[in-house]
Amino acid sequence: MITGLNNLVLSPVSDKNPIFLQSPQFHTASRIQFLHSSKPISNNSNQFVPKSVAQSSITLSTDGIRRPVKADAQAALFDYLHTTRGLSFLDSEHISKNSPRFLEGLLAKVDSEKDVLRALTKFFSDDELLLDNYHTLSSYGLPRCEIGRLFKEVNEIFRYECGVLDMKLRAYEQLGLRRSNVIKLVSCSPQLLAGDVDNAFVRVLERMKELGFDSNWIVGHLSSKNTYNWNRMLETLCFLQELGFSDVQMEALFREDAALLFAGCGKQVDIVVALLVKLGLKVEEVLDLMVKNLQILSPKCAKNFSKALAILLEIGTKPEITVQILLSHMEVLASHSLKGLKTVLKDFNGDKHSLCEALEKNPSTFFNLAFKTKKSGAEFVAARSPNNIVEKTDFLLRLGYVENSEEMVKALKQFRGRGDQLQERFDCLVGAGLDFNTVSGMVKQAPTVLNQTRDILEKKMDCLKNYLGYPVESIAGFPSYLCYDMKRISLRFSMYAWLREKGYVKPMLSVSTLLACSDARFVKYYVDIHPNGPEMWENLKRSLASD
Repeated sequence: MITGLNNLVLSPVSDKNPIFLQSPQFHTASRIQFLHSSKPISNNSNQFVPKSVAQSSITLSTDGIRRPVKADAQAALFDYLHTTRGLSFLDSEHISKNSPRFLEGLLAKVDSEKDVLRALTKFFSDDELLLDNYHTLSSYGLPRCEIGRLFKEVNEIFRYECGVLDMKLRAYEQLGLRRSNVIKLVSCSPQLLAGDVDNAFVRVLERMKELGFDSNWIVGHLSSKNTYNWNRMLETLCFLQELGFSDVQMEALFREDAALLFAGCGKQVDIVVALLVKLGLKVEEVLDLMVKNLQILSPKCAKNFSKALAILLEIGTKPEITVQILLSHMEVLASHSLKGLKTVLKDFNGDKHSLCEALEKNPSTFFNLAFKTKKSGAEFVAARSPNNIVEKTDFLLRLGYVENSEEMVKALKQFRGRGDQLQERFDCLVGAGLDFNTVSGMVKQAPTVLNQTRDILEKKMDCLKNYLGYPVESIAGFPSYLCYDMKRISLRFSMYAWLREKGYVKPMLSVSTLLACSDARFVKYYVDIHPNGPEMWENLKRSLASD
């Protein structure tokens, strides 16, 4: 019966319209019509009408199961989990209400006309290992969503014998990790619970402690959005040591860019080192070059750089010219992906010699042609210069951002302009009357505020004071005000000021109320409320358009 109902498509119930149930296994002619009444329904060869359906009104849930039946099934599962298995009330309720496929499978095996609660009990088979391991993770403190992730990625841990999983969790605590750190660690790197304690992780942890990093720093840089390979991290540490990095240099390296550890240097760096040595640089010079250009150690940058180097060698650039270009433009070459050589050569009719000559005369020619972007090489050099990145980083640190945090990385991507320009715009807001901490909070809430030029920021602050007479502090909770265009601000502020003079609006409406609503809503509440409002609104628009 239930299996049959699961195949039926139910249209919305209405007293005026009939209900149509259609089974996919029949043709259009087999559509059946149930009137929303208690009258008998005639049957014929083209119609299939389950007797129980015809005799009563049916309410189906979104998954096609009758609601009373579904409720009984959920109650049976809850009772089994809570009473029989001993799971907590909240866990039992959560599982029973969020296991639709499991319940559908059970209900397909029983007669829904009988007592569902009693009928289902014989189908509950104890998967004691799965439930015990779930209970272990839940009791340890892992959120349900993370337990679900572990079930998908390392299903085998739910087959551990009783007590094994708890022992593994405690083993990581014995390495000096707090419980909260272990929870985040296994959530971000579930493979650590599979098999014995991960030897690569232990060695990484020990080596990082030798370099001056505690477990809080390591776990603090993990994210559940990423995957981690502890063997690759260990290889990175060994590789840097083989290159000749001292402990002090390695500590500075990872504090500068933690991603170099967690992403791993990879084989691309080996290729870069080999190519540089092939050009005639000594190992000590290569080491010094990498220390001064730490970004080249990341896999992506190393790949970009090695491709640029390979192109320079392939077109026959002289070794000394190649080295000069690499040393002068290391950061730029490492930070941008390049087109293929064939694509670059199209502008030189496929002549490598011509490209080589142009490159030796003016390296920016190469940037203009090779980078996968529309900006010119000169713009790249200016925008991506190491000094600019350092200036931006220093600026963010002064605002209270945590070095190398995800928040800082995101902010660096959102801010446009040099570090000194960002500081100038920040100082402009402070000079307008806002204190340092207030402006810092505004910038963190709406980073694009500082993408406005100083002139624009000053105009918007003046508009706030001159049109409305509001104090500058009124935008502290709504920094997005500074991101709206001047036309919208001037038009709406002018209309509001006019209505306020007429006594039609409250005297101190918030800035967000005036700007954040749609045009239609603004017209409805702040234009049409006055008999002459629409005329005034049109006059203001014409006046602003002519300016």
